[in-house]
Amino acid sequence: MVFRSKRLNSGHLIEADQRYGTRHALGPHAVMLFFTSPAATEPQGYRLHTAWRLFLSAPESDDLPRMLADLTRIAATNIAHATATGRRWHPLGPERSMVNGGDMAIGPDAVYVGVGVSTLDSDDGRWYQLARTLREPSATGHRRSAFDLKGRCYLLLTDGTAIDIDRNPHAPLHYDGIRSSKPLDPDRPAHWHNPHADLTEQGDHTTREVWRHLTALHHTLTGHLDRGPAT
Repeated sequence: MVFRSKRLNSGHLIEADQRYGTRHALGPHAVMLFFTSPAATEPQGYRLHTAWRLFLSAPESDDLPRMLADLTRIAATNIAHATATGRRWHPLGPERSMVNGGDMAIGPDAVYVGVGVSTLDSDDGRWYQLARTLREPSATGHRRSAFDLKGRCYLLLTDGTAIDIDRNPHAPLHYDGIRSSKPLDPDRPAHWHNPHADLTEQGDHTTREVWRHLTALHHTLTGHLDRGPAT
């Protein structure tokens, strides 16, 4: 799931760079939904499915906490509307889908396992600021490309794990950029002290707001999808 998220963040970056300055310009944030389905041929016994939503650049999609709050409200509205009409809503569609890419057609045995965010804002700066610098003349003659830019992902899983992924293309080989509230390595000693056990409470105000609104969206989806498969 971490690898899948990093790959999506990279793809999000390249697509946003290519569309920058056009009427189809992408916003700096995307949402990911994760599902698994049984797969006897896979080493771990299941197959991971990832669907995502990329957003066009707009004030409401440029503010990540606001975007997540809007999605939570939309999901709750969709759930209530479907329930009132005797139907069952699913975030992958076919009606009122929350996604526009990835694994949008999965089997009825697939179960929801988490939600995530891909953002092109990083500790290097906001996406729009960084995108402009890629197109400005450099005093040194060296021009950076989109492949030089960082990205970040936030994940919440149904087993209670929170994961913060710092995708840094220039990081040292020993740095994986992963912080997790629970051990991701099954061989980790039981007595290991995890400095990120309260990951969703760490960071600056904006980061904590992202976690807060992502948690609300996650709880809305979990509470609905745990009731059984869509029909």
